[in-house]
Amino acid sequence: MTIIVYDLEMTVRRKKGQIAEIIEIGAAKVGLVEEIPQIISTFQSFVKPVIVPQLTADTTSFTGISQENVNSAGTLAQVIRDFIEWIGPEEYFLCAWGPDDQRQFVQECRQHHIATDWIVNHNNLQKMLSKIFKLEKHQQMGLKPALEMLEIPFSGSHHRALDDALNTAQILVKLYDRMQFKRNKLSEEPKVESEVVYKTDHYENLPFAGLANLFPDQKQPDRKD
Repeated sequence: MTIIVYDLEMTVRRKKGQIAEIIEIGAAKVGLVEEIPQIISTFQSFVKPVIVPQLTADTTSFTGISQENVNSAGTLAQVIRDFIEWIGPEEYFLCAWGPDDQRQFVQECRQHHIATDWIVNHNNLQKMLSKIFKLEKHQQMGLKPALEMLEIPFSGSHHRALDDALNTAQILVKLYDRMQFKRNKLSEEPKVESEVVYKTDHYENLPFAGLANLFPDQKQPDRKD
């Protein structure tokens, strides 16, 4: 069984009506090596935004992704082709932290007429962790607090796709024996999930709340964490 833990970085939306576009895809492939789950391969690619090609200062400050990074990247259709080729021909399970990345993939693929039949067997690791540890209903733990709870050191840079995917994959590896991965197809998935509500203290508060520290006098952006 191949498990693909992925993460997306998108352009920052500061106002309702603004478009968020994927600008980076990062993923870690988890497989069994002598019956032990391990990260066996990684994928990373920037994505060229096409609706609003120019990155804002907010997006670059928040993600560290530069205009030069995306200018030389492929379009979403091209990068997804590379991503699917990297995943390989075996059955796989797609996993992300929270519902937002799946929602973004589906929205952009449909917008750009890209096939979505590859978005199968999708599992929300954030929800799975909440079930394992019997957290309060609708209270989903953020990635960093989850790593701290499991005593897994965070590595790399937060809000970079590959680093977040690798850190999320470490959670999956540690809890592998306690997780139950579901098979599903996109058509069987419920309508877009409502936004996760985060508690304070050991829970992250709001999606992309970290921007408040970068831009304290400005309205918080509307996008995922």
